[in-house]
Amino acid sequence: MLLTALTLTALSVLPGEPLLRAEDAQHVKVYYEEGRFGGWPANHGMWNWGNEILCGYSRGYNADLGATRHHIDREKPEEFWFARSKDGGVTWTHEHPTENGQMVPRGDFLHGTETPGIELPEITPLKKPMDFSHPDFVLTFRMENIHAGLSRFEYSYDRGKTWKGPHGLPNMGTKGTAARTDYIINGKRDMMIFITVGKENGREGRALCAQTTDGGVTWKKVGWIGPEPEGFAIMPSTVRISESELLTTLRRREGTFRWISQWRSRNNGKTWLQEANPVEYAGEGNPPMLNTLQDGRLCLTYGLRAYPYSIRARLSDDDGKTWGPEIVIREDGTDRDIGYVRSIVRPDGKVVTTYYISDEKTGLERYIGASIWDPSNLSAITNGNPKRQNAF
Repeated sequence: MLLTALTLTALSVLPGEPLLRAEDAQHVKVYYEEGRFGGWPANHGMWNWGNEILCGYSRGYNADLGATRHHIDREKPEEFWFARSKDGGVTWTHEHPTENGQMVPRGDFLHGTETPGIELPEITPLKKPMDFSHPDFVLTFRMENIHAGLSRFEYSYDRGKTWKGPHGLPNMGTKGTAARTDYIINGKRDMMIFITVGKENGREGRALCAQTTDGGVTWKKVGWIGPEPEGFAIMPSTVRISESELLTTLRRREGTFRWISQWRSRNNGKTWLQEANPVEYAGEGNPPMLNTLQDGRLCLTYGLRAYPYSIRARLSDDDGKTWGPEIVIREDGTDRDIGYVRSIVRPDGKVVTTYYISDEKTGLERYIGASIWDPSNLSAITNGNPKRQNAF
């Protein structure tokens, strides 16, 4: 394992679990607005073309709904927006996407848009195949609700400046879908997606792998990612290991316990084998994000919804068979409503991780934050005082 050579005297979340800190991590506000709620990059997606980065997020209104709920006013509109950075995540601008010069309503299908008189666009079947090989192609999935309903997708050929859709995603023989954005492109018309679907009782959820070979006109289920759980196994994040091997991580819950599980397929998604959990405890639970670093290591980022409320990571140098210690990217969140990370890898090897969070200055108001950190610049946390290690 990558870090077996390290001898650390460190604080631990679980017995025997050392902690590392991402040294010199730079934290910036992607979106913050007084009186508003910014949330859930994992529900939308994040993409990059070199140092140009695009990140989706929800923009709503702040409301104090108590310690166990999201602080978003559900009686007011929630809209989907995009933040764009052209300097590797240091500064950001914000976009309400346009198509042919006209504003496209990007509201929540349950809560509408903020512009009076504008109706949300109709969800239609896709008839013209998408070209996944286009260098500026980007695709985003969204769901009607978190249980079993209708999911839709929109796509762009200009890095998310204009969008086509929404188009409906078939249920593929399930009780309904709750898709977020997780896909792997295999060719011009060939793509695999990894989505949450409803269980037999209609509740969320379990995960499956699906595929299109005709540019998204039709989709078929390839395989279930594990058996149906009593709780849920949702929000996959997936990387390709080889021509036939895939690795995915899932947000898991059984009863009151939450963690991140890991599954591997060696036949391109037809069957999956469960492996050791990369994160045994995630507080109240959070979705994972898997990336492949420039040196071939895997990077798993996630939010910890337990004190200290934090954004964390783990690294693997053996394709996920083993994972190194937890890495603290930042730990200044003020309560459990935190995380939903998305991450990209910059050309210089640094990782940009986005999430939603609140801090002592913003109080209940959630904002979209980004941390720019170097996976090779880590130190041990020793009684609260970092001690640099050179094993990386």
